[in-house]
Amino acid sequence: MSTSSTVDRAFRAALYDATDAALDTGASLLAADAATDPEVARRGEEFVATAWQRGWQPADVVRIVRRELDDVHVRLVSALIRAQAPRDRPRGPRWSAQLDALSTGPAPHTDRFSRATAVLELYRLLLRLPALEPLDEAVTGPGERRPESRMLGRIRALLAKAEATGFPEEAEALSAKAQELMARHSVDEALLAARAPSPDTPDACRIGVEAPYEQAKAVLLDAVATANHCRAVWNEAFGFSTVVGFASDLEAVELLYTSLLVQADTAMTRAEAAQRAGGRKRTKTFRQSFLAAYAHRVGTRLAAAAETQVSDDLLPVLASREVAVTDRTDRLFPETTTTRLRGVSDAAGWEEGARAADDAQVRARPHLP
Repeated sequence: MSTSSTVDRAFRAALYDATDAALDTGASLLAADAATDPEVARRGEEFVATAWQRGWQPADVVRIVRRELDDVHVRLVSALIRAQAPRDRPRGPRWSAQLDALSTGPAPHTDRFSRATAVLELYRLLLRLPALEPLDEAVTGPGERRPESRMLGRIRALLAKAEATGFPEEAEALSAKAQELMARHSVDEALLAARAPSPDTPDACRIGVEAPYEQAKAVLLDAVATANHCRAVWNEAFGFSTVVGFASDLEAVELLYTSLLVQADTAMTRAEAAQRAGGRKRTKTFRQSFLAAYAHRVGTRLAAAAETQVSDDLLPVLASREVAVTDRTDRLFPETTTTRLRGVSDAAGWEEGARAADDAQVRARPHLP
């Protein structure tokens, strides 16, 4: 029997039947014949290429695999994506950055049956991925893409340190410094647009909105996006929001959202410690209410800053950009629905979250000349 025939039998048994018995049958067929390995890998790359055709991107696939399966599956799909990339068509810089961020290193060494089982579990998931909105970005030739500014590199480094440190005071200081640099970078980009309008059109990216408390996090991301002249649409089922806007604004949204999440987590940890000292146990409703209040109050502060810190000479530029962003969003998402926050019932959590938002380092942009 040919290796292709064996793979066909294994896939028919395991991929289109969700039972454990079917999975075991398919894994047994593959485990018994090492000669099938190249064909199994080739078909996995085809599943990956099909996911790209359906609008998925590397980070999206890794995110859903991590949510639904285990680390071994994340390593397997990362290896498939890297193997498929040289045969893929040219993509934009954001796609390349996602490839660079893939997990490296081999999957843990296991017996052939266990590995075949993991592969088939992964392929089951890839096979049922639905279509997403296509977010193709412009492909630039060699030397055409403007290199990332030194300031953005410094911001990224500060935020990485803020996320890694175990000391709340240090995280807060690092976040505050990062936001100070973000404000200066935003001013530079706005001035460039005012003096020499760019022919660029709005872009779009997906930003993970991870559990727990993903509703409150989606509200926070929406507030950050709105303040930076972008639009955010949350996909609860797959754990991300699609943010539409011009490239420099999208970068600011990603950086500021990350920074505010770091600050929120630090403030919530402190608030919970105070609650425990007062004899109250930490609760899920406290954390949900804390983050909901934090997102609401930060959104109010960002909106006020956005309304008062832009000079009159930039209003036409921003207005035309807003029209373009709205048009792109409406074309990507002709139908959207609103969602009410659930589980916001803890008064102490709401008060502490609002207080933390008032203390958060949200620097208003200086007046533009």
